[in-house]
Amino acid sequence: MKKIIITGVTGQDGSHMADYLLKNTAHTVIGGVRRLSVKNHKN
Repeated sequence: MKKIIITGVTGQDGSHMADYLLKNTAHTVIGGVRRLSVKNHKN
């Protein structure tokens, strides 16, 4: 079984791709998202 990694899985295209793959394949689907921005983050 293949593993498929989708970056941006919470976006429009990523979420549709994840739904399609989960419904139509037996592959493992892994979704990645970026963390939320923090306004008071110090560099």
